[in-house]
Amino acid sequence: MRDEDKGKLTQHLGMATWGERLVPLERFRQATEQAGRVLSRAERRAQRQHHLAREQDSVAVEGPYSRVVVFGGVYSNHFALEALLQRAHDHGAEAVYCLGDLGGFGPSPEKVWPLLRAGEVATLQGNYEESLASGREDCNCGYTDPRDNHFAGLSYMYTAENCSADFKRWMGELPQRRRIRVGQRELLLVHGSPRQTNEFLFHSTSPISFLEVLLDQESCDGLLCTHTGLHWHRHLPSGRDVVNVGVIGRPANDGRTAVWYALLEERGGGLGVELLPLRYDHPSLALEMQQEGLPQEFIDTIRHGWWTTCLEILPARERARSRY
Repeated sequence: MRDEDKGKLTQHLGMATWGERLVPLERFRQATEQAGRVLSRAERRAQRQHHLAREQDSVAVEGPYSRVVVFGGVYSNHFALEALLQRAHDHGAEAVYCLGDLGGFGPSPEKVWPLLRAGEVATLQGNYEESLASGREDCNCGYTDPRDNHFAGLSYMYTAENCSADFKRWMGELPQRRRIRVGQRELLLVHGSPRQTNEFLFHSTSPISFLEVLLDQESCDGLLCTHTGLHWHRHLPSGRDVVNVGVIGRPANDGRTAVWYALLEERGGGLGVELLPLRYDHPSLALEMQQEGLPQEFIDTIRHGWWTTCLEILPARERARSRY
């Protein structure tokens, strides 16, 4: 590097920009201290809360419950949904919640509807429900890679063609968020994130500080979401919890054929969170997918537990655990 270039890189050291001038940093600090206000710690905290505050939503809080089962991403997997409802009964769950994405990936999407109604599953509207109910041409999944969008398009068109008008109308009437109370904890339930239905909250790209701000903004003790297809739980320094409950529609890209859901319960005044695997009749699902002419890549995922599609959206750490 030339000396003149080094000079350009170092000429700001110890200096601050004041309008269009460079002044010594210490002079700038003195000026700001005289011009600004000194706030106490409590005043700074109050100012921060005011800055982050959102208008409280009008969603009524359901419960209180002592134990609930929460899951996401059915993806037309009526075999897993039936097994999940039996598991919820075995747990003694007082309520069962689904965080959306009823269709896509799997076969015969209309089969999940009577199961949800018979099981009295409180269901949210995910990006699939939004798109199907409004007649969109795509699933609004949030993918950017052409290959991901190719398979998403195949999945969405199959689902749209095999859902009745009544089922789509019912999807459009589902709420986009719910609030529940488990013990003393008020939990916000969404599909992707409180900010956007199709936002991906992956474990490796959702830092603690960001999650704390989300919970501050939403005035809740915990956040439950799905959409990524990968389950995780983070207990925050504030004592609150963020849980991606996973999906029951396809495996979690871990080489296992089981799918995942969440069991939440009041535990010693706090919130107990368990992410649990669910075994179901996956060979029958794979056979029905084959009979329906769905892509072989989808069928391979069900049979072997590794994702063959929708990989490009994964952050580096999650992708590193993939087989493909």
